[in-house]
Amino acid sequence: MTNATQAYSYAAPSMLVDGRLGLSTSGGRALRGPAVAPKFFSGVVTQAAPAAAALLGVADVALTRYHQPRPGWTRDPVVTCGGDRLRFESFSACGGVYSRLDLLGDALDGEVFDRGTTNVDVNGPLREALARVGARDPLHLGVGADELTVTTLDGAVVEKKVPLPERWLRGFAEVQVIAARMDLRAELHGMGAVRFLRSLPKRAAADLWVAPAGRDLRVTDRPGPGAVCLSGVGRLATLLPLLRFVRSLKVYGPAAPGGPASSAWELELPGMRYTLVLSPERWRGFSGEGAVLADLATDEAEADADVVGMLLNFEPEVEIGLLADRAGLSTTRVRAALTQLGTAGRVGYDLHEAAHFHRELPYDREHVQHLNPRLTSARALAGAGAVEIAGDTARVRTDGGVREVGLADGSCTCPWWWDHRGSRGPCKHVLAARIVARATSAPSPAPSTAPSPAPPTVESGVESGVESGVESGVETAR
Repeated sequence: MTNATQAYSYAAPSMLVDGRLGLSTSGGRALRGPAVAPKFFSGVVTQAAPAAAALLGVADVALTRYHQPRPGWTRDPVVTCGGDRLRFESFSACGGVYSRLDLLGDALDGEVFDRGTTNVDVNGPLREALARVGARDPLHLGVGADELTVTTLDGAVVEKKVPLPERWLRGFAEVQVIAARMDLRAELHGMGAVRFLRSLPKRAAADLWVAPAGRDLRVTDRPGPGAVCLSGVGRLATLLPLLRFVRSLKVYGPAAPGGPASSAWELELPGMRYTLVLSPERWRGFSGEGAVLADLATDEAEADADVVGMLLNFEPEVEIGLLADRAGLSTTRVRAALTQLGTAGRVGYDLHEAAHFHRELPYDREHVQHLNPRLTSARALAGAGAVEIAGDTARVRTDGGVREVGLADGSCTCPWWWDHRGSRGPCKHVLAARIVARATSAPSPAPSTAPSPAPPTVESGVESGVESGVESGVETAR
């Protein structure tokens, strides 16, 4: 696992003083391009207490390692201004919990200066101040350095250097793609939501299933029709301080999982929503799920993503039909392109709206653009001629031996497949075989009347370099 180091630089620490909440911003992207300290919003939060409590919940997730808790680094939350709302996102240190607070138009009364994405500083004193905000307290929110109201710390630049493991970056990006495959499974209103959440077992490590039962939800220890997996009840802890504001609880999950699966838990609060997405098991992060790698392996997906990505404009809700018209692509290809952009962290997914939204993870692009090493390895195998197709099977040569691949069922003789049996997406050998099989079955271009050029000369150094990459570097990434 490789680590990148993210350097945050804030003009001053974020503060909450005399009802004025100034969130200091670090580097990010706005409509005009990269920005050192973008200013997005200034105005009043009309629902101060739930907003402060929910923002504290987002910060708590960023601080927490739910599996094998131990002290570690915290990553500052990400904020995206979409014009009519502010979205605060964070990802747990263990890589298994994603949280988001959507401050909607009904909770905001102010001026939007720009749209884009950046990190915001959330420090210890600010957390203590947020915890003290009451129902009748005024709250003026400024997202941007100009809103810092305390002048005694002028020039107190805050510098942070935080390790960002590749696994963490991939999980943060891929959770959006996993959420897009969920549907609403249950909904509870008012006190029904409160009673259910308070009735959950107190044992944080408990693994449960939650299923609709009339107008209520029942807890079981096994999957069933319409049931949603809840692995690690303690991972819902940041919902509990919000129960005094809750209007409804919505539970999302994939169709008929039959085994451990991701789930999403959304609280509707006055003028805002707070969402948690949980990985299938407490010890399991989102980075290795690989559920969409087969779709990303198509030749056109990457090129389509480049086209669609250029058309995004930090919209709070991406309209696929309009995007298809503007890009000159089918809606199917636009959806595949959004999947590609999602795994690169360039779009998020809002379960309530059942729509993508544009944001750019404010991390070094060189560390975000290539977050699928399994797919990268598969393309290298395919490009190096390591795959032989024979009907419905394929043979993939690696430094670990020859892998036998079943194209129809996606089976493989590699350790990855035997460990997971497809539950965490196809292995690189299956991906490579399908890439080659698709290229082989594609219609041949019409013959040209022009004379064929002489075959290029391949120098031995280049050829051996490609072979070395397949044998030594590719096989290590599952």
